[in-house]
Amino acid sequence: MKVLFAASEVFPFSKTGGLADVSGSLPLALKDCGIDISVISPFYKCVQEKFNISQIEQTFQIPLASAIENCEILKTTHKNVTFYFVKNDKFYYREGLYTEGGKDYEDNASRFIFFSKAIAQFAKEKDFNIVHLNDWQTALSSVFLKKVYNWKGKIVLTIHNLGYQGIFWAYDMPLTNLDWELFNPKLLEFYGHINFLKGGIYTADAITTVSPKYAKEILTEAFGFGLHGVLKDVEHKLYGILNGIDYEEWSPEKDKFIKEQYNEKTVTKGKKICKEDIINIYKLQDSKKPLFGIISRLVEQKGWDILIEAFEYLHNEDISIVVLGTGEHYFENTLRELHKKYEGKIGIYIGYDNALAHKIEAGADFLLMPSKYEPCGLNQMISMRYGTIPVVNPVGGLFDTVIDIDESKEGTGIRMKNYTVEGLIEGIKKAKELYKDPLKLARIRRRIMKLDYSWNASAKKYLELYKGLLSDAK
Repeated sequence: MKVLFAASEVFPFSKTGGLADVSGSLPLALKDCGIDISVISPFYKCVQEKFNISQIEQTFQIPLASAIENCEILKTTHKNVTFYFVKNDKFYYREGLYTEGGKDYEDNASRFIFFSKAIAQFAKEKDFNIVHLNDWQTALSSVFLKKVYNWKGKIVLTIHNLGYQGIFWAYDMPLTNLDWELFNPKLLEFYGHINFLKGGIYTADAITTVSPKYAKEILTEAFGFGLHGVLKDVEHKLYGILNGIDYEEWSPEKDKFIKEQYNEKTVTKGKKICKEDIINIYKLQDSKKPLFGIISRLVEQKGWDILIEAFEYLHNEDISIVVLGTGEHYFENTLRELHKKYEGKIGIYIGYDNALAHKIEAGADFLLMPSKYEPCGLNQMISMRYGTIPVVNPVGGLFDTVIDIDESKEGTGIRMKNYTVEGLIEGIKKAKELYKDPLKLARIRRRIMKLDYSWNASAKKYLELYKGLLSDAK
């Protein structure tokens, strides 16, 4: 079995979010299952500057409308997995991956049509059995493989977040060099626009999402972002497979970033030392209050519309809050103002700092994830590994991984009753009450630290899916 795993970002080479973590970890776990797997991603400026990758595997030319663009495929090895990079400096030698200065690159359609064409041509010429695509940036590869090359291999498309679909105006259709007949409601056309993800959904052999609950949610109007009808059409090939986390990267016993390493037996002492470290870093008033951590993109999807409003109320509560994140300018600026207003109670860091993320996971008592929707979520699983109890809105992967402590003796966290400011405040107050019971708090911490959210289980399910697809082809 020869698999090509395609993603627009992959850790440790490039990253803006959870997709990079998945792309950096799942292929390694699949390799351990005995799969001959390779990864392909763009050769961004950040990759060129941080990694010495110069081996050229292949070169070819790619048409975009009437233009011809040069493409180099570079090759390197990381943790015994082969990684390929699509090089074209015109498209990828930039400060950002998708955006700059808070705005999408105007030629993102060209950039990811080019990338998708490169994936398709490379997959065809290298005789892969399966191409595993991820999100809209790679979805058109499925259309090119099936409609242009009549490729006989199998295609898996994973939807990490249906809120992002790759929707562009119809005038970008010529860049695909596809026949206009394919611009129809059963393939690429979406309310007069071209929709990259929709094309992938209709042509892929299997569609996966990153949690079982999210696979059900996206069939509804509330979570379907206009594609719920399309997904109902292909429900027979839709699967929900929960993401995992990388325990080499996230493990309090050997975490090089945290003040005190600990395990489930030493969690109380270890977290106390790590909490004092966070209190000092953020210059908060004291370490005796329950500390709530938030590591998040600053966008409405992550619950910032209710978090901002809740902060105005919560400053009167006997708690501390630390935030690490970057995103929409409105939320960034509002948080800066709140920091000035409630200095000593709320700590804010605008940006992303990997070491600080580790420190928060270890030092916080609770993690806040009041997401409006959450396809999977990794932070709640990471937090549990560190004995940090999640407070979540039970949607998508948060529903699948967080059991309310009042609903089961095996509870792993706190579920909000509803997505409102009041629901969030109620969840935080419930966490406060738990904090007052140190024996119960310690029991739950030890319990959640023993949970297994490694990639092993996910990889086995993908292996079964791959085998099933190849078996059907015989």
